[in-house]
Amino acid sequence: MKKLIITHDLDQNYHKQIKDIVPQWEVFIGKESSVWQEHLKEAEIVAGWKKGIEEEILQEDSKLKWLQVWSAGVNSLPLDRLQSNEVFVTSANGVHAYPISETILGLMLALTRKIHTYVRNQSSKTWHHSNLSLEMHEKTIGIIGVGAIGKETAKIAKAFGMTVLGVRQSGAPEEFVDEMYTQDQLDVILPKCDYVVVTLPLTSETNGMFGKKQFELMKSSSFFINIGRGEIVSEEDLVEALQNSQIAGAGLDVFVKEPLQEDSPLWDLENVIITPHTSGSTEHYNKRVIEEIFIPNLKDYVSGKEPSINLLDYKKGY
Repeated sequence: MKKLIITHDLDQNYHKQIKDIVPQWEVFIGKESSVWQEHLKEAEIVAGWKKGIEEEILQEDSKLKWLQVWSAGVNSLPLDRLQSNEVFVTSANGVHAYPISETILGLMLALTRKIHTYVRNQSSKTWHHSNLSLEMHEKTIGIIGVGAIGKETAKIAKAFGMTVLGVRQSGAPEEFVDEMYTQDQLDVILPKCDYVVVTLPLTSETNGMFGKKQFELMKSSSFFINIGRGEIVSEEDLVEALQNSQIAGAGLDVFVKEPLQEDSPLWDLENVIITPHTSGSTEHYNKRVIEEIFIPNLKDYVSGKEPSINLLDYKKGY
């Protein structure tokens, strides 16, 4: 009998929906490893990557054919071994569009209207204007990576009357984006932007994309937002740019090392807002992964098709 493992707790109605699709399979669902640990080697489908399962599911005689991960990024997976074993990998890309776009706009607004400064002042009962003057309306935003998150961010930015510049690998146009560029044109758009928002996955092409040169190209009044991956940015160069007022501030959700080390200068910079890699957190996370990605892909899989939604392209790395 074929086996399917989901390493997360799900509502009972999802248990039934999944079991109805694969009535002849053994299905193991639960966060506790005791539920599924002894079945890993026999599982044809595993949904939810957990630390320590690699050796079980990627042995030569393991039966894994499809891995559904719970994150949008796949850079932390053993992609070489998965590719060698010809395993389909699907991500949770797309489920974050609402919560992350809300975080992006929240960071932009907070930095622009000095909300972070006033929160600090409140803790010390300090009544001070703090030289508030900037508006976000009718400014220019550069969205570096126009996928699901970038598209939703562009849509919201238009409500503020913003000019939206986008960067995507294909350069193909997109609704709500006024001008689209390719990655090799990044340096062309940076001087035009009041806000630079990074939503890219980590790949060999994006690793180290932002460094000293890019921050020097940005306006001294511009804000930098990164919710992609920490390794896309040289933190040393970013700190220097912030300390030297090459850019006005930054909102950061991702870092090279997480948790962010206590001795990082970023903690103490007044023009920085730090969130602990939580921009994608939402009450609807499991619902979207299961209903919008896993169940449709599962129906295709059992009918003999490849899971097509968010299928990893090993060559591209996402």
